[in-house]
Amino acid sequence: MAGTPLARAEQFIWLTARVLEQRRFAYHFLGAAAEPVEAALTAYLNEDGGYGHALEPDLRGPASQPLHTAHALRVLDSIGRCGGLRAERICRYLTNVATRDGALPVIHPSQRGYPTAPFIPIVSDPPSELLATGPVVGLLHRNQVWHAWLFRATDFCWAAVEGLQKSHPYEIQAAVAFLDGVPDRSRAEEAADRLGRLVREQRLVVLDPGRSDAYPVAAGYAPGEYHYPHDYARVPGSLARRWFTDEEMDRSLDHLAREQQEDGGWPVRWRQWAPSTALEWRPVVTVEALRTGLRAHGRVLR
Repeated sequence: MAGTPLARAEQFIWLTARVLEQRRFAYHFLGAAAEPVEAALTAYLNEDGGYGHALEPDLRGPASQPLHTAHALRVLDSIGRCGGLRAERICRYLTNVATRDGALPVIHPSQRGYPTAPFIPIVSDPPSELLATGPVVGLLHRNQVWHAWLFRATDFCWAAVEGLQKSHPYEIQAAVAFLDGVPDRSRAEEAADRLGRLVREQRLVVLDPGRSDAYPVAAGYAPGEYHYPHDYARVPGSLARRWFTDEEMDRSLDHLAREQQEDGGWPVRWRQWAPSTALEWRPVVTVEALRTGLRAHGRVLR
């Protein structure tokens, strides 16, 4: 397709995306209102206050899940609607599915019986995970949401982040999401500095996209599932932005821009296990590549 990156992405969204991603694109790039986004998101809401119905495409079926609910929070945050009764209802759900130490599992056993990505195991007594808890806690703090559940969940995240010795990219991203939102900024900066050194020492980031093959892929990840500076520093104000030089960040964003495919969308790097999930994920990834990857860092899209 001819046209600017944004015009090509718009055609891809109208051609392939769910209603939710269509309305998110219209809100972020076409000047549309927030209400239609929230209306589309409500279709995924269950009576227990959580979200389900494959909002996170790798988990199929109607059951509410922490991953779905975290996805919903990110959408609400992006349109300035993460507060009030919405947030209170979500926090009640999170309280009900929390583990014994007050944190969140990646997946609740209620998912059993529905199609699920094979790399997300379902167990009867799931452990607490920074991967699931960190982004939710950081986002709620950043939106000045206060709820009793947050106190224990915040303590869990601090212990998990400060105890990290060997990690993998998605866990580091979850830690960054927590640190970017938590109120204790001096403690967050200290923890982020240590994580930045860990990321570079353990080669968890590709600093030269032209030589991606020279970097290791984390155990269990798909072939070619690399992570770049923009995956950690999603916005310029992130604590992770300090981990990278301007030159490293520019190379990373150049690589992200080049990843736009001929159909106007961006690819999914992680393992795909069903045709429907690949189709549904690409518009989600495309909106985020444009919104938090390129535009947030000042790249011209038109």
